[in-house]
Amino acid sequence: MNRDQSLQALAQREPWDVLVIGGGASGLGAAVDAAARGYRTLLLEQHDFAKGTSSRSTKLIHGGVRYLKQGNVSLVLESLRERGRLLRNAPHLVHAFPFIVPAHQAWEKLYYGIGLKAYDWLSGRWSLGPSQIISRAEMLEHLPTIAPELRGGVRYFDGQFDDSRLAICLAQTLCDLGGTALNYTRVTRFVKDNDRITGVVAHELESGAEFELGARVVINATGVFTDAVRRLDDPATVTLVTASQGAHIVVERSFLPGDSALMVPKTTDGRVLFAIPWHEHVVIGTTDSAAKDLSLEPRPLADEIEFLIENASRYLARAPGRSDILSAFAGLRPLVKSSAQSTAKLSRDHTIEISRSSLVTLTGGKWTTYRKMGEDVVDHAAKIGGLEPRPSRTAERSLHGAVQMKAATAPAHWRVYGSDSEQLLQWTKMNHDWNATLHPRLPYLAVEVVWAVRQEMARTIEDVLARRTRALFLDARASIEMAHHVAAILRAELNRDAGWEREQIASFTQLARGYAPG
Repeated sequence: MNRDQSLQALAQREPWDVLVIGGGASGLGAAVDAAARGYRTLLLEQHDFAKGTSSRSTKLIHGGVRYLKQGNVSLVLESLRERGRLLRNAPHLVHAFPFIVPAHQAWEKLYYGIGLKAYDWLSGRWSLGPSQIISRAEMLEHLPTIAPELRGGVRYFDGQFDDSRLAICLAQTLCDLGGTALNYTRVTRFVKDNDRITGVVAHELESGAEFELGARVVINATGVFTDAVRRLDDPATVTLVTASQGAHIVVERSFLPGDSALMVPKTTDGRVLFAIPWHEHVVIGTTDSAAKDLSLEPRPLADEIEFLIENASRYLARAPGRSDILSAFAGLRPLVKSSAQSTAKLSRDHTIEISRSSLVTLTGGKWTTYRKMGEDVVDHAAKIGGLEPRPSRTAERSLHGAVQMKAATAPAHWRVYGSDSEQLLQWTKMNHDWNATLHPRLPYLAVEVVWAVRQEMARTIEDVLARRTRALFLDARASIEMAHHVAAILRAELNRDAGWEREQIASFTQLARGYAPG
């Protein structure tokens, strides 16, 4: 995935078959589906891939137990099928993981057990294993730090993943398929012929270059910024999307040292809450608050953090405090508007809209169903663009790096690179300095910074520490402390000057402080 080559592709005069705006889960899914069908495909992202919501999830690929409770069986079935496909197509990034629903009363075990047996049944051939009611003694074998008043529960299986790494993997898959992806390139207006969109004008932020790009069809897949792009097409368009904020906190693995995740079935506001082992830490989340300000960098609110601490403390023997938080982050969910009074009740299903000028908008949905969302929107886009009809080819297609790493000497955290870990290992032999650990509290090596620039289009410290590695989301203070080392490598790789390096360190430090609320 070479950024210079992507920039050169923008200079070509031939119109693109499909042009996708947005480099998150939905945009990447649409672009991969289009390229897999053989359509000439371009994806443009205004910041970095997965900068927004798509790097800020609860790290679950799941059918949605709570959607079953809401009666949305069709969404659960679709999600379970897509979960199975992701486990098969991206085994380096998605894996099965056990969860335990704890119970305070004996009758709760039966109640949750029946619900999860229904979940098992709906999984069918995509099942990850049967759920089972367990005693308190059995629960302690899996979750030794659970609160003493809990009397056992139900153990079941679902999927876990690394969200921003899957986004990078999809961008690489797009390029493998002959498509083009480019970050830090903002679409500023649409080009029209007789009121029909025939392309876009895009501004490449690093060079300041402007490109007019023709396209037979344009897909708007910009998440919570969907309506802003729709208004570039029609300033009078009616609002389609509302946003909900979900906050998470990250603490040491010692708070949940067992082999399972914790799923709290009902918090004080009626939501479910997860405490999930992830990259040798524990992610606790999430909240559901109406979001008025749409930002690329949303911040957890103080009351959201207190809510997470309070509810987690009801189930953990060792209650986390504010000073235990290593990182806190928030994401904005794009929800299709309805008459529901609460964002928690708005639809997680995806919606496709076609404007009078033929802009195809995809919004809603979730990471688990990104592939099906891409398939559905490209079906519509192909018709709108008058493209040769071709079936989707992504259901059975492995993603970039899907072959498991074979190198026994590779670090364990390199699992996310899949088969690329072999080449990474070779790079460590090219330069002794690249073997250096970036910080003693985290596993990342200097070679991963070089790889991020040369193979994954990383341009900034934030790109490397937030989304190529997950340092910022795991330990904000450690990420600040390693920023100087990362900046020095980036400066050499990108041929920048000392002023750029100082500016990068200052900018990232200010950003990262917002992730360290303790």
